[in-house]
Amino acid sequence: MKHQWLVIAALISAPVFAQSADVCLTYDCQQMQEMKAKIQQGDSTLLPAWLQVKEQADKALEHSPYSVTEKKLLPASGDKHDYYSFGPYWWPNPDSKTTLPYIRKDGEINPSSKTDDTDSKRMVQFSDDIRVLALAAFYSGDTRYAEKAKSQLSAWFINPATRMNPNLNYAQAIPGIVNGRGIGIIDTRVLIDVADSIALLQQAGFLSGKEVEGYKKWYADYTHWLLTSANGQEEANWYNNHGAWYDAQVTAFSLFTGNVNQAHQQIETFKYRHLAAQVNSKGELTAELERTRSFHYSNFALAAYARMGRYGEQANDDLWNFELDGRTMKSAFAFVSQQTGKPAADWHYKDIKFTPHEALGPMLAAARAWKEESFRQSAGLLIKDNPKDINILTPGSVLVK
Repeated sequence: MKHQWLVIAALISAPVFAQSADVCLTYDCQQMQEMKAKIQQGDSTLLPAWLQVKEQADKALEHSPYSVTEKKLLPASGDKHDYYSFGPYWWPNPDSKTTLPYIRKDGEINPSSKTDDTDSKRMVQFSDDIRVLALAAFYSGDTRYAEKAKSQLSAWFINPATRMNPNLNYAQAIPGIVNGRGIGIIDTRVLIDVADSIALLQQAGFLSGKEVEGYKKWYADYTHWLLTSANGQEEANWYNNHGAWYDAQVTAFSLFTGNVNQAHQQIETFKYRHLAAQVNSKGELTAELERTRSFHYSNFALAAYARMGRYGEQANDDLWNFELDGRTMKSAFAFVSQQTGKPAADWHYKDIKFTPHEALGPMLAAARAWKEESFRQSAGLLIKDNPKDINILTPGSVLVK
């Protein structure tokens, strides 16, 4: 147990504000360098998570390049280079002979929304592979993982025959109702992890500045679309986790492409449009507590909040301790922390699939940001029960799927 607490202390040891010399984006590469040394020394607490990532990366070595052009169905544009998905909670209408228009069942995923007919599943697989390949390359130094990541990245962003167009005009369509929605923009939250992986590979010497410029151009074009399209404006105004994830994307992509002023503007927007509006004085994320999976969505929103806190570090703007009318990020993390180690019956909100370990990433982020014993204990309990969780290896970033 003493050894475990030493590792947790290492995970949260970095100062709240990183220096601009940190070329990584969401990941705290200074902490990751320290963890890399511990892994090479055979650290028993980090080893399970590392072996899990390595196993996944070894499988990713065998995967063919992913491309949006592989889908079987076409978006309304008729262009396979345009990303296409439809809403996961929408189902065929049993009262209609044509099954149209689809009807919504909150929290119940329609399996057909996750097939290779569209791009949603494919983008997640792509980002998952890039994430573990980059982490495996960084922590092991093995060039095989980096080379595989580079081939996947080129297919998705660069190769004219297979690249994705930098827009989400046709994301989360609803059959029989609309060709695409702003709400679909949450699909590209996973591209933050891809940008993190590109930055990590560059930091480790696996990608040159010239190679990275091509990816930055794609991200800059996509960020422009996010900020200027009707779908982007629609998503920017969402009051729940969608709005926070929109802020996280715009901020992350702006920092990744070197547009620091734009990142600052989005951070300011997040403070007043989303943080202060979404968290009440008790720390409750009220819009998430209304859902059928309230614990999941509370942690899912906190993953976006934690990333915004990290981008505040990079931009020298303290989001972790921002307060307006008693509404703070810290209280939102504390609200979830109070549930750690307790049974589902103690969570007094509806959740049809209560999953305690989803709080691990948020609790590690909270322990790193505020360095308080309550958060440290919550993180320790969750690490003990989930020693293979990838969040253990990615300080600064939070993954809640």
